[in-house]
Amino acid sequence: MRDFLPADVRRREYVIGVIKEVYERYGFEPLETPAVENIETLMGKYGEEGNQLIFKILKRGEHEKTGEADLALRYDLTVPLARVLAQYQNELPKFFKRYQIQPVWRADRPARGRFREFYQCDVDVLGSRSMVVEAEICAAASDVLTKLGFNDFAIRINHRHALTGVLQAAGVAHDKHEVALVSVDKLDKIGRTGVEKEFEERGIEPAAGARLLDFFGALVGLDHAAEVAVGEDPPQKQKALSAAILGRLVEFVGDNELGARGIDELRSIMKFAEAEGIDSRIQIDPSLARGLSYYTGAIMEINVKDLPGSLGGGGRYDNLVGMFLGEDVPACGFSLGLERIIVVMTEREMFPEALVSSPADVMVSMWNETSLLDSVVLAHELREQGLRVDLYPEADKIGKQFKFASAREIPFVAILGDDEQARGEIALKDMRSGEQRSVKREELAGAIRKALASSEVNS
Repeated sequence: MRDFLPADVRRREYVIGVIKEVYERYGFEPLETPAVENIETLMGKYGEEGNQLIFKILKRGEHEKTGEADLALRYDLTVPLARVLAQYQNELPKFFKRYQIQPVWRADRPARGRFREFYQCDVDVLGSRSMVVEAEICAAASDVLTKLGFNDFAIRINHRHALTGVLQAAGVAHDKHEVALVSVDKLDKIGRTGVEKEFEERGIEPAAGARLLDFFGALVGLDHAAEVAVGEDPPQKQKALSAAILGRLVEFVGDNELGARGIDELRSIMKFAEAEGIDSRIQIDPSLARGLSYYTGAIMEINVKDLPGSLGGGGRYDNLVGMFLGEDVPACGFSLGLERIIVVMTEREMFPEALVSSPADVMVSMWNETSLLDSVVLAHELREQGLRVDLYPEADKIGKQFKFASAREIPFVAILGDDEQARGEIALKDMRSGEQRSVKREELAGAIRKALASSEVNS
């Protein structure tokens, strides 16, 4: 858990602003829920590993000595959303599209881009089983990353039913499916040897495990085959690769009804993704499993080149809301990892220069004790005209005031010198060039805006 200094906060607010603007363009509405939920609301929704990462809150007051927990910090935003829908079902629309940007907490081991307190940025659609929903959610997430300046990301997609069909065709026992999925989800992190070791530890029959990993191993060659077939054109290569992977899935799953249904839904998602113009961003990846146990259909994850882990993920979870409501409510959602996005953007210097360099457009100086009041008035006038204004609070040496403004990268300093005041003017110093000129007081705000606009164009 971290502190955020001013430059950090500005970066976060910039990214959140872009996310909100894009999500609202897709018709999503804002929602907020409490940081704390009843512990029974959260337990059992995230799988075996997820349960261990929930921050539990011990009972308080006279019950403190029991050492028992009755509350917990929010682990994600999806389970609270399901609770909200069950609680307010009569007040929400038939198709409820919401976005939610709030912190969540996980008792995880910190790593690069992974923290114990972090923000999630969710979009979810509840009430529809149409595959249009998956395609639209992927399009919204893609638009966010594109607007933030990413161009090297891919949306990996799979289907739980297709994956179950593969597991059944490989001969993995039904009661081992969940643990097999948890291990398969780590295939790109720990490799085949690591997964085989986990299979053995989890009691998965060696021959079945080998058939399963042989299937995934055969997919590696499809990428080269797609490149040979269509050349170096990335969009065409991706389409060819998706078609080849779907064909391999059909061949391996055979007459498994559940697996065939999942493959058909993947085909539908790809068709709608093409209509959304994002099909070249989507990679069908049969090894993608995602560990959370509540996913029931399509599952998605966004990866960026050279970044371990993902920038976000999600999927369809048609049964989760029914746990609270007592009836099935179809649902699909996606969560962007704000912290990881900021880490990558900072390392790649993707933020606008002005965003991280200057807390104000101009600083109003204090010339002497007699001009204090007029400096306050001038700062007020400039703020009223839409400028970001810092006011130096003491009548200090003007050189120290310049040094203060320069250290904070404030581009202009307004000086109420005695001579300028007598003429109804303000001295304006450009801290970047060192140039100083006198400007009529009533023209000061316009002069600063013009200079700022000119520097943006030149940069």
